[in-house]
Amino acid sequence: MEQFNRIRQMEAIMDHAETVLDQLRQALDNYQQLTDELAQLEDYYGSDLWRKDFDDDTAGKFPEDLKRGVLSEDGIWNLLSDRSELLDHMRKLTGPKKDTEN
Repeated sequence: MEQFNRIRQMEAIMDHAETVLDQLRQALDNYQQLTDELAQLEDYYGSDLWRKDFDDDTAGKFPEDLKRGVLSEDGIWNLLSDRSELLDHMRKLTGPKKDTEN
């Protein structure tokens, strides 16, 4: 009976791992597709065009119902910071492993 329980437990771990790895693969594919858009957003944020859009928004030149979180001073910055933190996390997860078999 103990052997069957062990096999069931290992099978559950394998099933869970397959699900999580599939989700990670999909997330990485989605991120890869997003990288060009993030580069555009980052370029926009550092541009004179963003400053003009920001100033025009502050002057009330845009309709109230226009979604414009991109013009908040923290919105893009926070998004890019989140991306940086996630990339750091991935580097730590995928970096060299210390030898623990001594």
